[in-house]
Amino acid sequence: MNLNRSPAADRARLIEIVKARSFESGREVKLASGRTSTFYFNMKPTMLDAEGGLLIANLILDQLEGVSAKWIGGLEMGAVPIASAVAAVSPLRNRPLSAFFVRKQAKDHGTRSLIEGLGPGESLNGADVVVVEDVTTTGGSALKAAEAVRAEGGNVVRVITIVDRLEGASEAFKAAGLAFSPILTLDDFR
Repeated sequence: MNLNRSPAADRARLIEIVKARSFESGREVKLASGRTSTFYFNMKPTMLDAEGGLLIANLILDQLEGVSAKWIGGLEMGAVPIASAVAAVSPLRNRPLSAFFVRKQAKDHGTRSLIEGLGPGESLNGADVVVVEDVTTTGGSALKAAEAVRAEGGNVVRVITIVDRLEGASEAFKAAGLAFSPILTLDDFR
């Protein structure tokens, strides 16, 4: 790991990786928000790439300098590799964060919890929490995760996305009283 890393260089390299592994333009696709677009990001190949995952984790940790938080997570499936990478790298930056994820719906067996990853006796109640997402269009997935965190008594201190498609998420988070910061935006790929 490059201990003399540059956030600007990390960001530039992440853009290269996303362009090569996760970005497509030209054909029309339907997004999770229900909208259609000719720009599509499938971030899983980047998030699950060794270098891509490390860059994402470091860039998120950069954005959390001075932000109090104990937990990081979001809605399955997109947030799982992000939160896992950040949790793995965070102790190396003397900034330990534990990961969790929010199920889209509670299981009908076991704990029947929407939130997974907490150990026995652990709770989000009273904890400062960061919600992460891979690609943000309207913000619906991150808002659902934030709602689940708040329902458990957690305090969402920041929402971070890898790519903001610039289609209303920022305004939705502001209306919900949530601080939002993207690592990249659609403008980085035009």
